[in-house]
Amino acid sequence: MTSIIRQGQLSTDTSVRRFDDVRDMLPNVDNPSPMVRLRHVPDLDIELFLKLEWLNPFGSIKDRTAAYLLDGLVRRGLLDGKELVEASSGNTAIALAAMASLAGSRLTATIPDGVPEAKKVMLRMLGAEVWETPDDLCPVDNPRDGAIALARALAASEGGQRYVPTRQYENEDNIAAHYETTGPEIWRQTEGRVRWFVAAYGTTGTVVGAGRYLKEQDPSIRVIGVEPEPGHRLPGMKSFAEASVPAIFDEDAIDVSVVVSDDDAYATTKYMWRREGLMVGPSSGAVVAALRQVEIPKGDVVVAIGADSGVKYTSYFEDILGEEGHPKP
Repeated sequence: MTSIIRQGQLSTDTSVRRFDDVRDMLPNVDNPSPMVRLRHVPDLDIELFLKLEWLNPFGSIKDRTAAYLLDGLVRRGLLDGKELVEASSGNTAIALAAMASLAGSRLTATIPDGVPEAKKVMLRMLGAEVWETPDDLCPVDNPRDGAIALARALAASEGGQRYVPTRQYENEDNIAAHYETTGPEIWRQTEGRVRWFVAAYGTTGTVVGAGRYLKEQDPSIRVIGVEPEPGHRLPGMKSFAEASVPAIFDEDAIDVSVVVSDDDAYATTKYMWRREGLMVGPSSGAVVAALRQVEIPKGDVVVAIGADSGVKYTSYFEDILGEEGHPKP
């Protein structure tokens, strides 16, 4: 029997979860990432939903960002014959590496050496060239050794003929990705009942873009941005006390900023694994933990971003388990 799929008679149909191309799996209003209600988190008498961004095809919320960054370069005719270069704590680079290969290009990623080894391995598996820098967990703008500075230097090398930078920390396409997808998805999935939106500070594209959209639908919606303490071990999150504020950050989109400790973030992360059955990453624990610091009326609908899964952070979790007395393998 001849397969009708090989004859090209079946096209992408999200209603039956059939896709022509892995990029067709990227989330949008008609194909949103799922949300799940958290029912067991203590001390929070609210209707709390976590948006499960690790179920995106390349494993994180940065799939949205990477798709828009790459599409912007293609639309402007800037990609032709060049390789991408980006400073990343891992997730954006992973998505860019996968999509660059599909577009006939390649990624060079400048990565802080404190990023979990699993992410670096994933990048190399995707064919990316990985340059490590002395940053701890998140790219910083340092003229001597920061991942952002190195990405800029590579982009300027060889007369700018080899590389084209995606510049996620300053590119408005980063905000557009979440203004056009994440925000509208949340509004539709909650039937307009969302009262609070909470996301971690990294590049700030998510919290600004989705927050801006939601506020346009209802100006009374409150947006919470979550920041780690200086010297943190929360990959992908940015402490403005020790790193530059991204150029795309818009403080007018934020109502409340909360600083969360590693201890609270990891305790909540562990709790969500064990009581909610959700294998979240540390930033998901951070955004949920932050809600305890904000006075939210009982029963309000709150949507938090679960940026990625914890699968890439097992080396960090091993330390947490060791601290509670669990034997290490």
